[in-house]
Amino acid sequence: MKEMIGKAISLGLGLAVAGKEQVEKTIEELVKKGEVSKAESRALVDELVLKGEELRQHVEAMARERVHAILGENRLATREDIARIEQRLEALERKNHTGN
Repeated sequence: MKEMIGKAISLGLGLAVAGKEQVEKTIEELVKKGEVSKAESRALVDELVLKGEELRQHVEAMARERVHAILGENRLATREDIARIEQRLEALERKNHTGN
């Protein structure tokens, strides 16, 4: 049982990389070996797919936060910064053309 839980955790973490089909294939192998009942397999697949999706979202959020932190540390312009500067430049150009 402890080994099966370890496999399930590894499988759930691997789901961030592997697809649902791979999870189902691995669970089918566990059913064939008798480590998981057929009745438990569907619930286990659903749970691992859900956990994998949650993990994927968490990793993406952490990566996004880190990228924003790096951009902030290096004071690089964001899209919003560039858009704001472009708007100011256009306004100045309009003002300059109408002022002459």
